Amino acid sequence: MTLVSFRTFAIIWTVILALAIRASWGAAAPLTAAGLIAVGIAAWVFFEYAMHRFFFHLKLRSAIGRRLIFLAHGNHHAVPGDPYRNIMPPLISVGLAIPIWLALSAAFGARGSLLFLGFALGYVAYDTVHYACHQLPVRGKLMGRLRRHHIRHHCSEEDGNYAITAIFLDRVFGTNVAAKR
Repeated sequence: MTLVSFRTFAIIWTVILALAIRASWGAAAPLTAAGLIAVGIAAWVFFEYAMHRFFFHLKLRSAIGRRLIFLAHGNHHAVPGDPYRNIMPPLISVGLAIPIWLALSAAFGARGSLLFLGFALGYVAYDTVHYACHQLPVRGKLMGRLRRHHIRHHCSEEDGNYAITAIFLDRVFGTNVAAKR
């Protein structure tokens, strides 16, 4: 339940994104729709940072709590090169996505699906970048910077560099781990 291949991730999230597009189709004028999608992406950026910092690195006292955190994220730190542990397990990602989508739809109607679409696109970008940081040869200045930032989280200071795609947040919140010189 904690292992997932990139192919499985791609199939699951292609279906979810297609459903979100279908559910939101015609819910707003194109410019408004683009704005709502952008708001959803921005919401994801902060959610990504908060989840990684405050949940995935939560220091719990109970054995059950520590085990759950390990299954959700700690096993990735134990074996960061394992390609089946570089993507969030669907049990967690889809398990969080469904109630978020339902809540946004309940609050905003069909426009909530546009917000969710942006949120989900942010998530897919996050997990794709995270997977690439660990599994693919890095090409380009931006991906090199993102990879260096994330690898410092694994190799230098686990209590820092929580952001994967929006690394400016580590500077904003004082959790940036600078390169060792």
